[in-house]
Amino acid sequence: MKYKGIITIEPGKRGGKPCIRGLRMTVYDVLEYLASGMSEEEILKDFPELTLTDIRACLEFAANRERRLVALPPLEEKRGEQPC
Repeated sequence: MKYKGIITIEPGKRGGKPCIRGLRMTVYDVLEYLASGMSEEEILKDFPELTLTDIRACLEFAANRERRLVALPPLEEKRGEQPC
């Protein structure tokens, strides 16, 4: 996993959220910028302290976290109860 030296988690920084190289920029911040339609180039222009490798590390970190999630089977509905 290439992101391990890039993504850091420090309890006193940004509430312990995964950050990039100890900066105050979180993985979530970068993912949100990408999801809103910003290109990698736009992010790098707006945040010159970041690198393309940092952005890719965020994506790899998120993909790894998603892969580790466990899907729970749907709850069985009791007779006569309406689903929420």
